[in-house]
Amino acid sequence: MSKLHIDSITKSYGSKKILQDIYLTCETGQIVAILGGIGSGKSMLLQIIFGTMKGDSQFIKFNDEILTKQSDRRNKIAYLPQSPIFPKDIRIKNLIPLFCNPENTRKLYQSDLIRPLLNRTTRNLSGGERKLVEVLTVIHSEAEFILLEQPYSGLSPILTEKVMKMIKEISQEKGFIISDFMTEFALELSDEIYLLHDGILKQIKDLTELQQHYYLPKSI
Repeated sequence: MSKLHIDSITKSYGSKKILQDIYLTCETGQIVAILGGIGSGKSMLLQIIFGTMKGDSQFIKFNDEILTKQSDRRNKIAYLPQSPIFPKDIRIKNLIPLFCNPENTRKLYQSDLIRPLLNRTTRNLSGGERKLVEVLTVIHSEAEFILLEQPYSGLSPILTEKVMKMIKEISQEKGFIISDFMTEFALELSDEIYLLHDGILKQIKDLTELQQHYYLPKSI
């Protein structure tokens, strides 16, 4: 079992603190959900964990190794942001091996979800098809911890259900940190749920806490 330990993350813009002393852990075999409104800092937090953004302070450790550079995350942490990550003019069948080992490449080539898209480029995919290819490729990468930002955005309900099932299966061997707006998906899939609100990350035990922070209406 591997462990990702995140501690003392702070980030400010001018006088405004976006993240205040964030603490979070995730182990392989675990799915952690981070809820929060637009502008709450979810994307910023994932970028700092992945190493493409520097916090004002931060401490990130993979097992016993302290991660200081983005290159330290290689094969340890993978990140799928909300914005597209793949080049537009390369065929999907040529992109997948860049992220996945031969075994997982073959698995995706044989997937009923991916096989019809293999000879197309991302330029010729719909938004939902692009998101599907990106999510499935990243979760089958070599990394032990997967950071996903709104992974179901643009997916149909049927595809969302299939992707959630696949994440659940893969989480037996990997750890997931998933940021989203959708409480229902977090409740269904995750082992732990956190709310990022006013720069503070708070673990959520039940729905009433989300209602107290005005994240859910009190009628639920």
